Amino acid sequence: MKKFLPVACILFVSSLGMQAQIAPERIYVNRYKSNHTTDVVSGLYVDSMRFGRGKHYLLDTLVFCFSDGTQQPFRTKDIDSITFVEPRELMLKELEWYDSDTKSPLPAEADYYRSISGWSQRAKWNLANVHDPSIMKAADGYYYMYQTDASFGNAHEGHGHFHARRSRDLVQWEYLGATMSEADGMPDWELDTVNAFLTRAGQPSVSTLTGLGYWAPVARKVSDGLYRMYYCLVNDQWNVIGLMETADPASNKWEDRGYVIASASDKAPSAYGTGSQWGGWFRYNAIDPSYIITPEGEHWLVYGSWHSGIVALQLNPLTGKPLADPGNPWSIGTGIQTRYGQRIATRDASSRWQASEGPEIIYNDETGYYYLFLAYDELSVAYNTRVCRAKKITGPYYGMDGTNVTAGGDCYPIVTHPYRFNSSREVDGWVGISHCGVVEDGQGHWYYVSQGRLPENYDGDAYSNAIMMGHVRRILWTADGWPLVLPERYGAVPQPSITADELVGTWEHIVLAYSYQKQMTSRTLVLKADGTLSGPIAGKWSFNPLTGALKLGSYTVYVSRELDWEASPRHSTIVYAGYSSDGKRTLWGKKVNETD
Repeated sequence: MKKFLPVACILFVSSLGMQAQIAPERIYVNRYKSNHTTDVVSGLYVDSMRFGRGKHYLLDTLVFCFSDGTQQPFRTKDIDSITFVEPRELMLKELEWYDSDTKSPLPAEADYYRSISGWSQRAKWNLANVHDPSIMKAADGYYYMYQTDASFGNAHEGHGHFHARRSRDLVQWEYLGATMSEADGMPDWELDTVNAFLTRAGQPSVSTLTGLGYWAPVARKVSDGLYRMYYCLVNDQWNVIGLMETADPASNKWEDRGYVIASASDKAPSAYGTGSQWGGWFRYNAIDPSYIITPEGEHWLVYGSWHSGIVALQLNPLTGKPLADPGNPWSIGTGIQTRYGQRIATRDASSRWQASEGPEIIYNDETGYYYLFLAYDELSVAYNTRVCRAKKITGPYYGMDGTNVTAGGDCYPIVTHPYRFNSSREVDGWVGISHCGVVEDGQGHWYYVSQGRLPENYDGDAYSNAIMMGHVRRILWTADGWPLVLPERYGAVPQPSITADELVGTWEHIVLAYSYQKQMTSRTLVLKADGTLSGPIAGKWSFNPLTGALKLGSYTVYVSRELDWEASPRHSTIVYAGYSSDGKRTLWGKKVNETD
């Protein structure tokens, strides 16, 4: 017998096409019988809904069409009901199934992946061997991730560059292979471009580039039929950024479009090679690009690593190359505005060698701010993430403590930092958690993606710090518009609403206060049923279920359900994240079961 959708749903579809403003904040698509899940659709991002007739009624679909052009189809045969009010009891049942059933999407891959780190095991990698990830969501509904050429034991060597993987759900990832083949070798234009610079600077040309590395790509959707990837070619002579394009990221075939920009100096060409190689001559380093299209349709490249800071360079939307010819990469200017970009962030305006890199730039329509994420310090252990924001793409960017990061100064808040939960069973926490990519799913949900490394000598392994795992974490937003990265990685946990009685109990509480190369560890915090606190925070606690804001003494944190990756076996739990008023202390917490 053919299955029909509820009348209420059909009326909603008809109304939405004419009056999108009546859309509810959330639409709950219940598929418990077929999938043990209720999909929560953000109604505020839905432009329209439509039915798709299949050759057979079992192939009929209900399609949500979102404002960013993406779509989310559901087979009508799988839909039990559609409601605009949370079916909480049902979602709690789904949560129970998630924790207990072997067929649930709960991630099972080990974090210590040495046994599958080799090239022949790449089909099992999932998020193993990830470094400097960039992430985008494509028109086909997949998330695509690209990365620096790095892996445990250099397993990738000889197999191409800028390796790719994709995922439907941000949990299970399919390895796709290199986007630049090994057979093609180094792009032809790189050696010619570098030698042209050397010759014009009065320096001898070279027959080969030494110290060559393929680093830190960034990929973005420009339109449904055009995707761009900016990538770094690092060498001992002159770092450069190139461009590739594709019409279909699923094909993993990209066409190289050549040179974009190079490292540049504010000094005369005659001074090339004087002083230390890195700290002397170059002012801006052509490494670590990020790419953004502004609400006004402007295209910008944001790049920089160490040296004098991070710059923003406007691009030609049609070519993806600089809007104006930047000229020779020397004598570019000494002010904030130069031919090779406008400085938007620096830890110290007088320093030419500062531990700041990996910029990631996003714009949040709901807050009206640009957010600049930065990686601080060395990458193996100390790596930590900061964020600042601005109303304009070129700044000025300010930290939460009021520091003008464009003029010069350390950026706060701390978004990630080396840490360890004391209940950890599988691994001893994480270090080197930075150089991030940030993506939005088209429905207002944001995700932070970075590498994370194991501490040195984990389980007696002298090389454990070279274990680099891709981390995906949800981002929540504070009431005043600052992004909060959750302490536990994303696991597609069902999200029934949280009630105050669920928060009563024992928590592991971590304060991320900056400390170079030090893992911050947890302490026990108890939320008592009488509304008082016991542990490192004194006073009382209260919870606002409408906003998800949990008051802990004088601090405000935000709660969510997430996966306890350290538990054995893994299971869902509740976590929180929040900032001190100046952003110099980040609060992370995880509720623990008595049996953990």
